[in-house]
Amino acid sequence: MSVMRFTGANSRDAMRQVREALGDEALILANRRTDSGVEILAMAESAAPGGSGESATPVSPAPREASASSPASSTSADSAFAAMSEKLLEEMRDMRALLARDQPGRETPAGLDGQVRELLLGVGFGTALADEIVAALPDELVGTDIRDDRAMAWVKRQLVQRLAGLDDEARFLDRTGVVALIGPTGVGKTTTTAKLAARYVMRHGTRPVALVTTDSFRIGAHEQLRIYARLLDVPMFALTADQPVNDLLGRMQGKSWVIIDTVGMSQRDHRIIEQVGHLRGGTTPVRLVLLLNAASQPETLEEVVQRYRQAAQAAGAELNDCVITKHDEAGRLAPALDVVMRHGLRLLFVSHGQRVPEDMSLAEPPKLIDEAFAQHREAASSGADSVPHQASAGRTPTLMGQGRRLAGTLQALRQRLDGFDELERVWDLLGLPAVVQQQRLDELLADYPGPERALGMLWSERRRVSGASWAMPDIALNADGDWLALPLLQHRQVAGQQPRLAEAEGRLGASVHLMAGLPDAVACQWLESRSQSWVSQVRGSQRVEHAGERDPLKSLAALAEPLDEAHCRFRGMASRLKLATLAVNAMPRPSRRGDEGLAVQAWFAEVRDAESGRLVARRYWLTPARLGRQPVPLLLHQLQGDGLALLTRRAWQRIEPQELGELRPDVRLLLASGTAAVATHLDLADDEAAMDLRAELLGLAGGRRRRRDVALMEALVELFLVRDAIRHLGLGEREAG
Repeated sequence: MSVMRFTGANSRDAMRQVREALGDEALILANRRTDSGVEILAMAESAAPGGSGESATPVSPAPREASASSPASSTSADSAFAAMSEKLLEEMRDMRALLARDQPGRETPAGLDGQVRELLLGVGFGTALADEIVAALPDELVGTDIRDDRAMAWVKRQLVQRLAGLDDEARFLDRTGVVALIGPTGVGKTTTTAKLAARYVMRHGTRPVALVTTDSFRIGAHEQLRIYARLLDVPMFALTADQPVNDLLGRMQGKSWVIIDTVGMSQRDHRIIEQVGHLRGGTTPVRLVLLLNAASQPETLEEVVQRYRQAAQAAGAELNDCVITKHDEAGRLAPALDVVMRHGLRLLFVSHGQRVPEDMSLAEPPKLIDEAFAQHREAASSGADSVPHQASAGRTPTLMGQGRRLAGTLQALRQRLDGFDELERVWDLLGLPAVVQQQRLDELLADYPGPERALGMLWSERRRVSGASWAMPDIALNADGDWLALPLLQHRQVAGQQPRLAEAEGRLGASVHLMAGLPDAVACQWLESRSQSWVSQVRGSQRVEHAGERDPLKSLAALAEPLDEAHCRFRGMASRLKLATLAVNAMPRPSRRGDEGLAVQAWFAEVRDAESGRLVARRYWLTPARLGRQPVPLLLHQLQGDGLALLTRRAWQRIEPQELGELRPDVRLLLASGTAAVATHLDLADDEAAMDLRAELLGLAGGRRRRRDVALMEALVELFLVRDAIRHLGLGEREAG
């Protein structure tokens, strides 16, 4: 077989093509980066000189006898080829080793993917978390290096987003009730009890607090806590391991914050279920806080979390909070953080010494992540412990961990997108009877989007979308020019173009209109009388007047004045936009002979693929002549909404009533169009927060694809469906106090 050339958008894509064409035993001859991505030269190993096994060595060709027809230098030329073959095969073996370096059955990411994975494992995070983050690498970073500040900042942000903590300690210490510290023997429960009590006393004084111990097994346990209680000037009470908390309530009148130091038990001791059950045995609610020893082995931490959470569930309790102890004794912080992230625990505090209360601090996720990487750099500089951590291999994020991750993503979407709350409320209608869906939808849409909430409107065509039984809803634009997440159904609006425009101005405050087709004569007159901004996307066959002649727009493109080329995204792909403009007159319908035409500016656009330069689309617009060149940003905005109808149709097909239960068509259309609008917004945005959200969503969806808007839409549908599933399991998005 001859040498084959493979070209991909990145190293992973090119390597995938190599495997599909030549199998895992392919030999890589060369690779290089090009303007369009990565190029790899490869061949089947069976076609290579010297055999096909990994241990095969190149065989030098035997010298040939010189003949009259063979120049004397032929032997020298064969030697040079043999040397080149040996060097090539050596490089082939090295490249194949890279391909097979990962675990059996797994692809090893190349480029930045591989660097990120190797770094995370080296720091001490597990393979499951590393793979999850690598799968979410944003397109903007592909082709960069881990030494790039943007790439490193992105990796840290991904970790910080997965590590839940307290905004401030008041959220924990200002909430009255009973708190029980649980965990294995020797994890530091008694010292942590004293530290938390001291922090509470510093905020609220000694009167509201009391200490309780259930540790009747360890010699001196009562005395140690009693000394702390005496120093803090707070009362201490003792319970036997089988006494419920209610037995002490009569003696703790006036105490609004009670902290229990429980007996330490191995995570393998079946009595931990009984212990948690006694804590929950009374009528008083008890908040459980699990203590994790940062110096423990990752496997031990994993088992501790699993067993104690199972015990809590068996006792009808919840275990969502934790404290990391003995941080000062741990060589690495990352394994403990890895366990906390994957199980969706909220990290309250980090304890790092014996002093009370100095040696405990509020858990600050950014600071802890920085510290984990700093420990890795120190170990690397000293040459110690440089073997990547693999202890968490095969450990996947728990449902609770996924729940917190999804909750964080939803919260970021709510904060970013106007109208996302209303879109969520429409998703909440799934599974309800049709009559209830109708009633609640009417209530939701009665005041949506509300007065002065919209700067403008993106008006859709007043006809059915090709291949669908519905018309694309309209979308309102807020004061920042961003789309509202929940569109407006056409059949709920007043009839007639001018009445719709007037209602949008009066009810929403809209003064900018992006329209499909030239407005009719009445609407044009109204728009001009109100001096409102408008853009009309028209067909190339639209006839206009220029130089006394009526011609279709497309025939006038050569006369237009070209403008600077701009970068944009078009239907989920990076593109280049070439604009040109020409002053013309247009005749809105209906019009009579002799009517004076409307002075407008015609716009001509060519959209080309940013990589190949291939022509993707041509577009034409008309805008009022009085606006000059001001509408250019509006043209781009309307162009970027070009694929909304088709993306909505894909979402409509994805939201299948047979899988989701009873679903009204108008509810289904709002879900589909709203999801498409959110996906398109995220695809178009170029800020750092949008990049992170895209990466998170695409990671949830299982990776990237060429049509990024489609992948984002599918990821958003999955996000809502998983959200509903988690809610039904009772794990909701509630944020513990």
